[in-house]
Amino acid sequence: MPIDGITGTVDQAAQAAALAANQSSSRSQTMDSDVFMKLLVTQLQNQDPSSPMDTNDMISQQTQLAMMEQITNQTTTANENFSLQMRIAAANLVGKQVSYTDATSGQDVTGTATAVSYAASVPTVTVNGKEVNLDVISGISTTTSS
Repeated sequence: MPIDGITGTVDQAAQAAALAANQSSSRSQTMDSDVFMKLLVTQLQNQDPSSPMDTNDMISQQTQLAMMEQITNQTTTANENFSLQMRIAAANLVGKQVSYTDATSGQDVTGTATAVSYAASVPTVTVNGKEVNLDVISGISTTTSS
């Protein structure tokens, strides 16, 4: 967005154009690399030729863009790792005695985990024929053979 060299104010038309371009292309509420790139291009297109954008500012913005992309990649990787850890934890429950609080009755239930399903966002463990979300399970013990 160009800044008027005399008054130091932002060109409102350029700012409105950048916002309109962002809103028409995506209804997302998140700032991604496309938004930053569109803002940078809009700044370059609407800059005053007699007072071009400072190269240090441009490099700073590109650095911020690269940092944002890396943070986004790390967040994605962390979410995938968490999902994998939940799947491993659920699989390790099969054959073990687990306990949870039943949501409908409020009673504590104990039983042997017999199966795991990964169909939902949170793995479900089958306990006494009932599917229970992994995050509801409150206790684990090993079953003993008689």
